[in-house]
Amino acid sequence: MDFLNTLDGVLTSLIYLVASLVLFLIGRFVFKLVNKNIQMNHELVEKDNLAFAFTNVGYFVGLLIAIWSLYVGEDLGHILDNLLDIFILGLLSILLLNVSAFLTDKVVLPQFSMRKEIVDDQNVGAGLIEAAVYIANGLVIHGVLIENPDGYLEILLLWVVAQVAFLLVSKVYNLITPFNAHDEIEKDNVAVGVAYAGAILAVANLIRMGVEQEAENWIQVAENLGLGTGIGLLMLPLARLLADKVLLPGRNLTDELVNQEKPNVGAGVIEAFGYVGGSILICLSFA
Repeated sequence: MDFLNTLDGVLTSLIYLVASLVLFLIGRFVFKLVNKNIQMNHELVEKDNLAFAFTNVGYFVGLLIAIWSLYVGEDLGHILDNLLDIFILGLLSILLLNVSAFLTDKVVLPQFSMRKEIVDDQNVGAGLIEAAVYIANGLVIHGVLIENPDGYLEILLLWVVAQVAFLLVSKVYNLITPFNAHDEIEKDNVAVGVAYAGAILAVANLIRMGVEQEAENWIQVAENLGLGTGIGLLMLPLARLLADKVLLPGRNLTDELVNQEKPNVGAGVIEAFGYVGGSILICLSFA
């Protein structure tokens, strides 16, 4: 019996691995298709484009987080029975991740072209933001799939709501900072790009927490989603104040980010940590 259980576990792991590799190959193909005007090897190897490297890796991290939720079976029989669903949901995740980058470019940050910033200008801050968008959407998809593994309509609707939340993050971030974050990002301010990316990830993590809460009907789903989103947006100014007064004592966070000749990327990392760390603590309190 122990041998059979071990064999079952080995075969299960192999199926996980093969299915993941296939989905990653499909995801890579779709990413290249969507970015067909970009010579990826040239950007990564010849130009040493760090901004594009962050974007590329962020996409695959987001995909990894999304498909992680698909493997919820405990034995070989479960996986074989649901292998088709795994690929359908995996393909849906790939589609949504790519659409999310388009929406970020056209709706969330329409003031400039993300492709131009990342490819032509090698803007590392923009690359980090797009990477954060991919990872954030991976977190949201993960949360939705955990609670709604068979609800395709639910997945699409909750994902759409999450995109609205990311747009609100953009608005709130500009409200709580005395500078225009979009202008600073376009000026290749990596420090602001890092901080902004942290805000996106923090809110996404709280949305994930909200949609993972048990719900018996759509009203409860909406309440949980609203709770996660609302907490996330309210947390942003508090987390920035914490980063300014506690994590960076004796210094002004805004001065470090924008009011000096060379923006302090380390200060941006500290601000990003304030957002992400705050979201993790909140999630732990709801666990």
